[in-house]
Amino acid sequence: MQISLIKARDLPEAWFLCLREVLQKGREYTIDRGSYVGHKRKELDFVVLQIHMPGNRPITPDVPQGVPPPSSMEYVENYLQYLVTSFKADNEQYTYGEDIEKQIPEVIRMYKTDGHNTNQAFMAVGNSHSIELPDPPCLRGIDTRVQDNKLHFMVYFRSWDLWAGLPSNLAGIQLLKEYMSDEIGVTDGEIIALSKGLHLYDYSWEIAKISARL
Repeated sequence: MQISLIKARDLPEAWFLCLREVLQKGREYTIDRGSYVGHKRKELDFVVLQIHMPGNRPITPDVPQGVPPPSSMEYVENYLQYLVTSFKADNEQYTYGEDIEKQIPEVIRMYKTDGHNTNQAFMAVGNSHSIELPDPPCLRGIDTRVQDNKLHFMVYFRSWDLWAGLPSNLAGIQLLKEYMSDEIGVTDGEIIALSKGLHLYDYSWEIAKISARL
């Protein structure tokens, strides 16, 4: 397996660099199980994405004229309720927030009460029954570290739609990190994202090429 290491200044650049990496180096295959069965994906074997200043605005990407934007701040602000609260619509199998919501105050308390030097401040998503869902959660955990008086997030996605998922996911996660760093009393730090399933579906290949200027 090939490990792709991508270093980006901010969230828009991270999306742009990932587009190029997937289009140029992604493995193409037909989906047997999961979203869009029978369609094709281009997918990286494993990616480590380090974003040094994810708080730089804007936190959603810009695209060439005529290309539908993959995300917007209006969408991210609506998406945030699914990330940090237990709200779930009747037709939804799960939300990240139903797991993360109750862990946020505990991580904040842990750092404020017990100190910054700990490896226990990990927020998990899903459980042993998640594998039985038709579509298990993609985000599986947000690990945290306070170092040099900054709050850093390490996030793992088992599967990750690069076109429509990554921009909104990371923007929402960044807003969560800003809230938590303020509550802890530290400054905002980096995001390091990992996935063995960062991909583009075939429906997005052409618009991805335009956006990546390939």
